[in-house]
Formats: sequence, structure tokens, C-alpha cells
Amino acid sequence: MNPVERIIVPLDVATEAAAIALLDQLPQVTFWKVGLELFVACGPAILHQLRQRHKRIFLDLKFHDIPNTMAGACRSAARYGVDLLTVHGAAGKDALAAAQTAAEQEATAQGLAVPKLLAITVLTSLTSRAVAFDLKVPIELPEYVLHLALLAQKAGIPGVVCSPQEASEVRRVCGNDFTLVCPGVRPTWAASGDQRRSLTPAAALDAGADYLVIGRPITTAPDPAIAFNRICAEIA
Repeated sequence: MNPVERIIVPLDVATEAAAIALLDQLPQVTFWKVGLELFVACGPAILHQLRQRHKRIFLDLKFHDIPNTMAGACRSAARYGVDLLTVHGAAGKDALAAAQTAAEQEATAQGLAVPKLLAITVLTSLTSRAVAFDLKVPIELPEYVLHLALLAQKAGIPGVVCSPQEASEVRRVCGNDFTLVCPGVRPTWAASGDQRRSLTPAAALDAGADYLVIGRPITTAPDPAIAFNRICAEIA
């Protein structure tokens, strides 16, 4: 896969106008992430803008609810024609299975490609200490990530979002057909920000990641296009 196609850039801005300005700055980016901030601000209008530009779309809304609500949300999201869609692994096997079934059925009914659902494991802003003491998870963080990945796989979910530090073990256990999307990826020349479990882009790919979500090192750089091209060159 071309390095350009493996980098997902987040549109983590507050308005549609700001998002369009970023799209104009980075025409070479093929895969964009729309998260909670932008989607709550302007709804599916931004998805229409991305489709008009023939971009791939990662809709990162992290649905986490009871099975019926998860199914309804994924049924609605499947109509948007996005490529990737996130749900929380901690919602449980029944909710994950309901979400997957609903997305498949609705996309098929609409004549659209089925969005690939990804289960969120443990957010990359959390440390082992936070998972143990704040969330009271009684097992080590890497083991918990693997548990959620296996739970998702058993529920029919085709991939997960995990930090690059857990990617190699998830890849080993879940196999090569399981999609791994890794945020928390930072080049050596960029600040880590609020990411606590990160690796460099090249190390994350070596660990088994299929796609890398790289935001602020690109979007807040003095010249985002130069930063994006530099990362592509580093992983080529």
C-alpha cells in the first residue's frame, strides 16, 4: 500500500469552514477522519464535502450504548457511505454484534459498501496507571486491549483501534485479516501532546498497524503539506 494511503489525517477543527481550509491545504491526503467535534458542529455536511473530493472517510464517533441504540446508530451511519466507523469495544459482545449486523444490512439495502466497523480498545491518552486506578480494570493494560480485540473479533467486528504499543500482539493473536488503526503516532520531531502510548510512524507500521492516525504533527505544523510529505518519506 502506498504510504500516502496509510495515513489518516483528523479534521479536528470546530467548523466546516476550517475543515475545508485544511482540505485545501492538503490536497494530497486521501484519507480523512471526522470526529466528534466537527461532526457535532456541522453534521453530515462535511461528509458530503469529502465525498465530492473523492476522499476516504473515517467516521470516528465511538458509539457506546445498549445493543438496540448501537444498532440504530450504525444503521444511520451506514447511509453516509463512509469507509471506517468506530464503536466502543467496552459496550460488550451483544452490542458489537448488533452494530455490525445493522451496518451490514443497511448498507446492503442502500446499495452502498459496508463500512468497516472498528472497536475502540483503550484510548491512547490513558496510561496503565489510569486504567488500573481510575477505571479499576484488574488486568494489565496490554492484556485488556487484547481481550477487547478478541471480544470484538468474536462479535464479527473486522478490526480495532489500538495504540501502536499494543499492535504487534493484537496482530499476532487476531491475524493478518484483522484491521488495525493506530492513533498516538508521533514522528521523533513532533511533540507528543496528550498521547501517552505512542510510537513513530515507521515503528507503528513495523508493529503491524494498517493505518496511522496522525493529526497535530501535520495539521498544526507551519506548513502542513511539508509535514505530511516528510512523514510519507519516512515510512516509504
